[in-house]
Amino acid sequence: MNLTLRQLRYFVALAETGSFVRAAEIVHVSQPALSQQIKEMESQTGLRLVERQPRRAVLTPAGHELLTHAKAVLNAMDALEQAARWQEGLGGRLSLGVIPTIAPYLLPVALPLIRSRNLRLELRVREAQTERVLDALEAGRLDAAVVALPSGRAGLVEEELFEDRFLLAGNSATLAGQGAGLRPEALDPGRLMLLEEGHCLADQALEVCALRRTDTRVDLGASSLATLSGLVAEGFGFTFLPELAAAAECAASPNLALRRFGAPEPARRIGLLRRRTAMDDGWFSGLAQILREAGQTRLAQAPV
Repeated sequence: MNLTLRQLRYFVALAETGSFVRAAEIVHVSQPALSQQIKEMESQTGLRLVERQPRRAVLTPAGHELLTHAKAVLNAMDALEQAARWQEGLGGRLSLGVIPTIAPYLLPVALPLIRSRNLRLELRVREAQTERVLDALEAGRLDAAVVALPSGRAGLVEEELFEDRFLLAGNSATLAGQGAGLRPEALDPGRLMLLEEGHCLADQALEVCALRRTDTRVDLGASSLATLSGLVAEGFGFTFLPELAAAAECAASPNLALRRFGAPEPARRIGLLRRRTAMDDGWFSGLAQILREAGQTRLAQAPV
């Protein structure tokens, strides 16, 4: 038996997506090419690894067993590659995943900091929702990720960067009468607007209000904070806006009004993650410090 690393990567992608089409997209090959490699793996092992159903691919018991070993081999190879890549701290090539409610606000401050310190770092950024970022990190397609904590994933190292408090956003008329001591659970759920499902920020907003998505009557499924901020600035209800985004969104939407909640203020914790098996000779803490400084700079710019 002579399985290749390429075949193992194809197999892991298929196992994680449950789809030959989506797996092929992730590993950047055609669907027939990926399917042929999986068949070749089954031929070499003498085992049926995948049940090919009309709308999905499901691993057999033998497939699940192989998946465990495949991940272990790929993690070990990733550690070897990083050992060669990170010889002198923060340098080389790094793939960083960032969720959409953080990326447009943190990266414009963080990237100049990286350049100003003459770090030999080729940074590749992927912006995606939390689950996709974490899946890519675990699979080795990303070196690190910036998400809201906790991730809920075993095998990841988490370093907290900063606390990002939630503000109530709307326009002056919408927020009239919302003064000191404002509490999330006292808000009218019928006027609360949320990001579309899949964004952890929407789930966090519901949690601090002790609500379910079905409790809200205004749900336009906005895909970005910029869209949501523009809508509430024009009087379409109100929403939760992270303090990290406050300066940028107020500049983009002049009618946007903000109010702080009473103590204890609801907040999310932002952190940097890596795989526990990944090599770390200082690059992780070095990157964390830069992102922490960038975050504190952004938070200090909040207009309220």
